[in-house]
Amino acid sequence: MATLFSPITLRRTEFRNRLWVPAMCQYSVEKRDGVPTPWHLVHLGSFARGGAGAIVTEATAVVPEGRISPQDLGLWNDEHKAAFVPIVDFVHTQGAKIGVQLAHAGRKASTPRTWEPQNGTLSESEHGWPVVGPSAIAFEGYDTPRALETAEVEEVVAAFVAAAVRAQEAGFDFVELHAAHGYLMHQFLSPLSNERTDQYGGSLENRARIVIDAVTGIRRATGDDFPILVRFSATDWVEGGWNEHETATVASWARDAGADLFDISSGGIAAHADIPVGLGYQVPFADSVRREGHVETGAVGLIVGAQQAQEIVEEGQADVVFVGREFLRDPHFALRAAFELGVELDYYPQQYHRAPFHAPVPA
Repeated sequence: MATLFSPITLRRTEFRNRLWVPAMCQYSVEKRDGVPTPWHLVHLGSFARGGAGAIVTEATAVVPEGRISPQDLGLWNDEHKAAFVPIVDFVHTQGAKIGVQLAHAGRKASTPRTWEPQNGTLSESEHGWPVVGPSAIAFEGYDTPRALETAEVEEVVAAFVAAAVRAQEAGFDFVELHAAHGYLMHQFLSPLSNERTDQYGGSLENRARIVIDAVTGIRRATGDDFPILVRFSATDWVEGGWNEHETATVASWARDAGADLFDISSGGIAAHADIPVGLGYQVPFADSVRREGHVETGAVGLIVGAQQAQEIVEEGQADVVFVGREFLRDPHFALRAAFELGVELDYYPQQYHRAPFHAPVPA
C-alpha cells in the first residue's frame, strides 16, 4: 500500500487516504444569500465519488460581510446549515469525509467573481458592502477598510465558533479556519496589515490572538472528538511580513489550543509580492512548519501527479496532500492515482465497474 493511500486519524475520525481536496471558491450562489445549490452538491460530491480522502468546501463566510464575493457560500444561519445536510450525506455515502472552510475576507471582501472584470471593491449598487479589517490599510486597488473595534473582533471570533457548531450539527466531519491568502485572520497575523495597539496587535502573541481564540472557542463548543484544521499562508513573500517561523510558532500554539492539522499555503497579503510559482513550490513550507512546529501538516500548491503526491507523504514532508486544479480537471484523480501507484482500492464506484482505469482501449 502506497503511503498516500494509507489512512490517517485525527482525533477519532479516520480518513481513508491522504489525498485531499482543498477549498476552491466557486462563486456560484446566484441568489447571493449564501445558501448552497445543486452546483455545490455535484461539485463536491464528484470528488467523493472519485476517491478523495477528504473534501473541504470553498471559503464559507461566518457573517454576510465576510464573503469574498456576493456569490459565496455562508454558514451564518440555520438555513445554510439545513442546505448543507444533503451534500454532507452524499459525500458520506461515497466513503469520504467532508469539512467546511470557515472564512471572513476582511479587507478583501465584496469583490467580483474571478472571471468578471476586476475593478476592486464592489459598490453597494453592485451588491457590495463596506469592508473591515484589523487596521485602516487597504489591499492594493481595493477600498480602505474600517478598522474593527476591539468588541467587534470578539464578535467575529464568536461568529466563527457559532458557524463551527452549525457545521458539526449539519454532519460535517471537521472545520478548517481560513487564516491564509490575505483574508481577515491573515490580516491580523501579518504586520503589513495590522497596526493595532490593543490586544490584537503588536506582538506575535497579540496578532495571533484571533486565531487562537477561535480555535479555543470551537474546541470548547464542539467537544474533544471534532477535528479542527487551520489554513495558514506560511509567508507573505515580502520583507518584513509574516514568515514561516512565525507560522510554525503560531501553529504550535493553535495545536495546544485544540487544532489538529495545518494546511500550509502562502501569499495573498500583498498584491506586489514576487512569488516563484512552480511545481510543488509550497511543499517546503509544509515541511518546515511540520518540523519546526512539531505539528501535522498538509501540503498544497501545484501538486499535479500521483508520484509527486506519493513522494511528499512518503518522505515525511507533509502528512496529507491537498490537490486542487488536478481534481478540477479530473474529479476521479484519486482513483487514477491509485491505479498509477499500483494500489487496489475497495471504494471504486460499482456503477463504474465497466470502465476501470486498467481496461485496455479496444482496437
